Amino acid sequence: MKKPTPKKPAAIKYAIVPKDLGAHLFDVTVTVAVPSPDGQVFALPAWIPGSYMIREFSRNIVQIRAESNGKPVALTKLDKHCWQAAPVAGALTVQYEVYAWDLSVRAAHLDQTHGFFNGTSVYLRVLGQEHTAHEVDIQRPLDAAAKTWRVATSLPELGAKRYGFGTYVAGDYDELIDHPVEMGDFALATFKAYGIAHDIVVSGRVPNLDMARLQADLKAICETQIAFFEPRTRRAPMDRYVFLTLAVGDGYGGLEHRASTALICARADLPSTAAPRTADIGEGYLKFLGLCSHEYFHTWNVKRIKPAAFAPYDLQNETYTPLLWLFEGFTSYYDDLMLVRSGIIGEAAYLKLLGKAVSGVLRGSGRTKQSVADSSFDAWGKYYRQDENAPNAIVSYYGKGSLIALAFDLTIRAKTEGKKSLDDVMLALWQRYGRDFYPTARRGVTEAEVEALFDEISGLKLKPLFDKYVRGTADLPLAKLYAPFGVKLEDLRKNAKPAFDVGLGRDGGDCKLTQVHEGGAAHRAGLSAGDILVAVEGLRVSGSPSNLDGLLSRYKVGDTVGVHAFRRDELMTFSVQLQGDCVPDVKLSLVDERKKGAGPARPSALR
Repeated sequence: MKKPTPKKPAAIKYAIVPKDLGAHLFDVTVTVAVPSPDGQVFALPAWIPGSYMIREFSRNIVQIRAESNGKPVALTKLDKHCWQAAPVAGALTVQYEVYAWDLSVRAAHLDQTHGFFNGTSVYLRVLGQEHTAHEVDIQRPLDAAAKTWRVATSLPELGAKRYGFGTYVAGDYDELIDHPVEMGDFALATFKAYGIAHDIVVSGRVPNLDMARLQADLKAICETQIAFFEPRTRRAPMDRYVFLTLAVGDGYGGLEHRASTALICARADLPSTAAPRTADIGEGYLKFLGLCSHEYFHTWNVKRIKPAAFAPYDLQNETYTPLLWLFEGFTSYYDDLMLVRSGIIGEAAYLKLLGKAVSGVLRGSGRTKQSVADSSFDAWGKYYRQDENAPNAIVSYYGKGSLIALAFDLTIRAKTEGKKSLDDVMLALWQRYGRDFYPTARRGVTEAEVEALFDEISGLKLKPLFDKYVRGTADLPLAKLYAPFGVKLEDLRKNAKPAFDVGLGRDGGDCKLTQVHEGGAAHRAGLSAGDILVAVEGLRVSGSPSNLDGLLSRYKVGDTVGVHAFRRDELMTFSVQLQGDCVPDVKLSLVDERKKGAGPARPSALR
């Protein structure tokens, strides 16, 4: 007798309605066909993967109630994230309002111009049923301002048409929250990268947006990265990809997802049809393409190749890993490298970007106190909660992590005479830990496995590099590592410009010290972050940094100047002995071919 096919659990069903655009409220319902007989528990995530900070999204739930068979059901709050419904016999529906006024890539935002949400901000998790199918009905707002709105998301359509309101589906809760949603009157274009559709969605007012240039440049970047990870098959790990971009007056940021990315940028950074096309990409547009490249590279490195601690995510608590230098730092190395390999920029432009990255890492003394492994582990309490003392206390696992990737790359290339490179290590990580992550493997990589893989693939013993630069705080010997490849690295700072060695900001029309660098002139004189500069030698300091520079230009390094500053409401006097400008100015350049010795040149632009 043939055994009956097990009945699939009923899907968890959501409906989300932009209820009140002016009040920034989404109305959300979740219906559970077969709730737990002991009383179904619901929880809203406390953080969103890719942004390592407890954000307590539940604080944005304005009101919540439950019902079953048309009758109210009691809800008991268990903690700040969780609710438990009283036991019921039939289906259970929970209805709640979510306040959405966070204009970022991390949460939710709603007004008369558009709506945006990440699933972690709006979808209550049905504990015990996370692995069943999840459906969501995204409904059109009734407000007249939204009559022409469309929907953009990488969620697979169920009853909805592409870009339309209606029902979408996910295989489980983890997939549901990994596809953000944008709705509004957005600009839209599609290109194919090795046969896979990629949508570019731009919300916000962007006059004369050069979408054709965006399509061409992003296509080149995406195809370069697909070919990098799948050199033979050219097969992308998703069926479709969406760049969700919000253009604002001033902003920058991105958050990766398995088949899309949420981006925010300054509208001035996007290309314009009114501007003549030149071979020299503007700084703003280059920054935007670098951001796109970074988030797209995450499609492989962190969304599928994951640290073991993230497989699966614990969405209610901090999840610690010492490996963010690999997942964010290495992605930061490859994002600009992919701009070179795709032909978007040349090697000179790339070396200029790299010089800025090196200068940025050398700027803070925190790099001598914290390793990138510790910085990764402490991301929850330090990197994502930076204060005015951050440059003196922490190191960026993005910035120094990217330079560690460069150091590994140069070392492997040099010691294997070009037979191996960091590319080979990344390919091995993809093939063993990332390619089959969805839907069934779901196994992350440990710290020990990472280190062993580097040795295995390179054929080298790289533990000294891990000890000194990953677990240690030593500065990377990049000038020495680059020398065999015909690249010269030098620090061009002249130490002739007198400076306080501080970070500056505005406080109304006043000049405020935002950071005081350890060991600098201001630190030695007793000035502190938060002080308001009033005068230097009796001359007023305004809110413009150039004003202070102008005042100090009248003096020489070593001169002592009198400074008046307010700390809180108290006027204080300081004597500051001026020092040479401590801001690193690192430049990388190619040595003339005729002066180079044997060996491969320009290693970072190969393949």
